[in-house]
Amino acid sequence: MSSNIRRYRQTKIVATLGPASGDPVMMRQLFEAGVDVFRLNFSHGSHEAHKKNVDTARALEKEFGRPVCLMGDMQGPKLRIGRFVNDAIDLVEGQAFRFDMDEALGDETRVQLPHPEVLEAMEVGSEILLDDGKVRVEITAKDANGLDSKVMAGSKLSNNKGFNIPGVILPIEALTEKDKIDLEAAIEMGVDWIAQSFVQRAEDVIMAQNLIKGRAALLAKIEKPSAVENIDAIIEVVDGIMIARGDLGVEIPPEQVPSVQKKLVRKVRHAGKPVIVATQMLESMVDNARPTRAEASDVATAVYDGADAVMLSAETAVGQYPLEAVGIMNRICESTESDKNYRRIMNADHPKTGNDASAAITVAATYTAQDINAAAIVNYTTSGSTTRRTVRQRPDVPILCLTPNASTARQLMMSFGVRTFEIENVDRFKKAVEVAVRVVKENGYAQKGDKIVLTAGVPFGVSGTTNILRIADID
Repeated sequence: MSSNIRRYRQTKIVATLGPASGDPVMMRQLFEAGVDVFRLNFSHGSHEAHKKNVDTARALEKEFGRPVCLMGDMQGPKLRIGRFVNDAIDLVEGQAFRFDMDEALGDETRVQLPHPEVLEAMEVGSEILLDDGKVRVEITAKDANGLDSKVMAGSKLSNNKGFNIPGVILPIEALTEKDKIDLEAAIEMGVDWIAQSFVQRAEDVIMAQNLIKGRAALLAKIEKPSAVENIDAIIEVVDGIMIARGDLGVEIPPEQVPSVQKKLVRKVRHAGKPVIVATQMLESMVDNARPTRAEASDVATAVYDGADAVMLSAETAVGQYPLEAVGIMNRICESTESDKNYRRIMNADHPKTGNDASAAITVAATYTAQDINAAAIVNYTTSGSTTRRTVRQRPDVPILCLTPNASTARQLMMSFGVRTFEIENVDRFKKAVEVAVRVVKENGYAQKGDKIVLTAGVPFGVSGTTNILRIADID
């Protein structure tokens, strides 16, 4: 039960595995450096490679006595144009350009757009953003075979570039056939979270939940303006949210991204579900050993916003300095959380209980821990609901989750401030107190003379019955 790894920050770190990090030695170093969640990107790599990384993570669990959380990230639909005769073309602002279904190689006048559903959904006046927004065209005419457009910005376009269509809800399923195969494979491997791309509506999430059937938690990636518009309905049916600022930052004006990020973090936090801020957080560290000041500020902003986790993508997947990227992100999180302004921000926004007795207990636990200077808040939970309620309050002490359920222990490693421990079943509150005291002492969270705040639900094992708050002395 004792773990020889100790994190001194509340915000969690997600790191993407890839060629730069997907081997047992580097995974171990990344874990020791601060990674709480490993992301398996199913847009790249084989199932065999991902399975090896899952096995390595589970070996780390046994070695360190600490749950390791794994996220399987689905690719989602990829909207791409076709190819060109000479692989690329030059564009001139104001020129005419056509998108059609013809499979012939493109030139300076046209290119294939092999997505009939996109052609159908577009209207005159709509915009297409290509190559992450570097090229922008406006639709000037539409017929049964294609779209005519005018180039508004951009000078080059090459083979198979992706495109985005701001403000248009596309009649495309969020899970492709590849995703469905990958999802099943990821669950069979034993991932704890599935991340779903291209979410536009709550119905997209429900479709994924029907395939997962409770075997993993589901994270919706918010990367479309339509998802932002439908965020309340999406939050209602999903287990967590990733703010994927890459595609989102292409489809909405960049000046709106910071305010959207703050709004989403607050909404998801108040719902008691984990929220990850992702994409380009330390992007320059793909090639450089140190981040820019702006990137350090970006990570700190996500922490000040109250995000559960911050994520590294290319930095650890293909970058030259994966270990350094984790190390600096760890230090940024620790430094930000030590700022007095950070605690003022967290304390200024405690979600309301909504007449929920279980939520009221966890709110009381937070204030009690603060008033008596407790060393930790300890939750007993089977499903994780008690701990998620506690997390909503963003207490300034560690949240220790004690659970007999291995999947609960792993999934909660995504959540702010939570340290999880898989324990034996307990059926009496007196026994629960004894186990809690032993765990906090063995793992260095409290010592003789300290106090802890303990919450639990009686009868044990019944979800949503948090009804006891107890202060325990460490002797």
